[in-house]
Amino acid sequence: MPTLTTAETPHPVPLEVARSARARRRGLLGRDGIDGALLLSPASAVHTLGMRFPIDVAYLDRTLRVLAVRTMPPGRIGLPRPRARQVLEAEAGAMERWGIRRGVRVVVRDP
Repeated sequence: MPTLTTAETPHPVPLEVARSARARRRGLLGRDGIDGALLLSPASAVHTLGMRFPIDVAYLDRTLRVLAVRTMPPGRIGLPRPRARQVLEAEAGAMERWGIRRGVRVVVRDP
């Protein structure tokens, strides 16, 4: 399973990658939570319509540098982020624990 890390992440985080249009549209809809994170690629915006839990959203540029991190409660529509090429989603509070914030570079490893 792929993982993600940063310079401050205490341990590798399990990562699901949504590469198809169908997988990106579905995202975390219909789930009660996620163990790790979901990477939507390519993507520049997300919504939480129909979500069951609040999520942290990190907008990444083409080099996987974090442009912005937001917490979104269910029922919201996020605006597209200029320069964002991928979006990382996780349960609310996870990004702070993992050290993911604006300016940090995320490293994805696929074994």
